[in-house]
Amino acid sequence: MNTSAPAVQVRQLSKNYGSVQALKNVDLTIAAGEYFVLLGPSGGGKTTLLRTIGGFHKPTSGQVWLNGAEVSHLPPDKRPTSMVFQSYALFPHMNVLGNVGYGLSLAKLAKSEVRDRSMAMLEMVGLKGYEDRRPHELSGGQQQRVQLARALVLGRNILLLDEPLAALDAQLRKDMCLELKHLQQKVGITFIHVTHNQEEAMTVADRIALIADGELVEHGAARDIYRAPERRFTASFVGENNLLAATVTAIDGGTATVDVCGQTLIVDRRDLPVAVGDAVTLSVRSELVDTVPADSADTAEGCSLAGTYTESVYLGLTLSHRVSLSDGTEVVARRIGESDTPDLVPGQPLRLCWRPGALRLHVV
Repeated sequence: MNTSAPAVQVRQLSKNYGSVQALKNVDLTIAAGEYFVLLGPSGGGKTTLLRTIGGFHKPTSGQVWLNGAEVSHLPPDKRPTSMVFQSYALFPHMNVLGNVGYGLSLAKLAKSEVRDRSMAMLEMVGLKGYEDRRPHELSGGQQQRVQLARALVLGRNILLLDEPLAALDAQLRKDMCLELKHLQQKVGITFIHVTHNQEEAMTVADRIALIADGELVEHGAARDIYRAPERRFTASFVGENNLLAATVTAIDGGTATVDVCGQTLIVDRRDLPVAVGDAVTLSVRSELVDTVPADSADTAEGCSLAGTYTESVYLGLTLSHRVSLSDGTEVVARRIGESDTPDLVPGQPLRLCWRPGALRLHVV
């Protein structure tokens, strides 16, 4: 094993099922010791990518390198990976200790070593004292910890997690997210985690890759993916972004002037290849949008739009004001906690505004 090499390198990886391209020439590098999340919609190819890394699927073309070695031809048991599946897949006739140590027993290790390593791993995942219980005597979260222990006890340095929290209720999922992150920091190995849940991804990830329609759309640090999405798809999938169709009307150095519903906005061009007359998409996160009276002059030039109030949606932690533009496009202004603005009336004209730099320009 080359300890200085990335944990995972995927090179021009493609996977076809008949005429369906599940993966399309994906290139990706994951550092050793990183918590990396594959995020995207169902059917986008993220689980296919994970399983191809693990050797459960053979690529149609391209290569998989693990710890500096090319392993595309190797089966799962010959790779330095272990897998945590969406279903717990625990043996109901075995107790917790037997489930955790099953893989070690298959490897013909001495019974004392199997027990010692399994007990140490149960303590690490917070299940000390549960070794004699059967799976049906455990909660969903406890069963998931058993599966984690069973995978980690094998001592491999890349852990693959396929929608590991999908079967848990919302609160338990949040708790397990933090437990997974802390566990990864404790063991120090590479975690590659598949999910379609963006909150789950943001909680655990060092870096995130967006996978959709078999393609790697964008990847980067979790904070950057949320705050500064490069691609239109990323803006639509991560966070609660407002997407606006626009036409470029002028270019002035690093900024572009655009038209949205007959109104003028100014946006950082970010060196993107745009020209006058181009159709583009703008995005602005809902928590960066505010509402002010229609006749308010307290807005920055090119950073506001006139609209008509539609309704508010109260979710306890957040309050979202929904506003329609003249072409029917709906824009959301989201506030944390209770609103201190006067009650709005459906049909009331107002302005949506944001600080300079909040608006993002997308050409793809």
